[in-house]
Amino acid sequence: MNTLRRFIRPLAALLLTAASLPALAIAPFKADYRASYMGLQADGVMQLERQQGNRWRYSLQVRNQMADLRQSTVFDIHNGHLRPLSSEDSANLLIKRRSIQADYDWAERQAVWRGDLRADRRGPVALREGDMDALLINLAIARDLAAGKPLSYRMVDEGRIKQMRYTIAGKETLQLDGRQVEVTRVSRVDGNKEQIAWISPEYPVPLRLLQRKDGRDELDLTVKSVH
Repeated sequence: MNTLRRFIRPLAALLLTAASLPALAIAPFKADYRASYMGLQADGVMQLERQQGNRWRYSLQVRNQMADLRQSTVFDIHNGHLRPLSSEDSANLLIKRRSIQADYDWAERQAVWRGDLRADRRGPVALREGDMDALLINLAIARDLAAGKPLSYRMVDEGRIKQMRYTIAGKETLQLDGRQVEVTRVSRVDGNKEQIAWISPEYPVPLRLLQRKDGRDELDLTVKSVH
């Protein structure tokens, strides 16, 4: 479950992106997905909501008979950077539950975590300008993809600092609402795991998201509607 959560988080984060927007212009949305998780059909819902002032909240839920996975991040935009302020992650499976919360203190320049994780992963971890959690990295991917910039970032998440690099895997077309839609395929490989997203400049979220392990599909999300 721990490994799954680590990889669902950045994968699902791509749902925030709007590949047609070269700037950090974002707008509220709600998207419904058809999902396949652990070999069973599931429902996926993600939402981007405006909060008071310059704050936003992004949330994702994937549910089926075996699991209820939820993630959310509150963030703001400062000097052109997406800054995580707090996050919550929970995974309720048939025999086990797990919950983790994070606080990103930009005044003190440090991040701390609490909940169901090891003591050595609780922090504090020093923050520097441009650091993001796994969810927000993918909003930057959309901006940088449109601008033709390298997709390389520093992630600070769950007591870890990790360099993450995504690559453009090619272009293709997908069927949506009875028509062909051109998309760009973006992927990241980490050991025996791979994450792939199909992004179209016509839509504010990826049309499909796929997570693989050892060459086998683990999580597959396909958009049904965006509103």
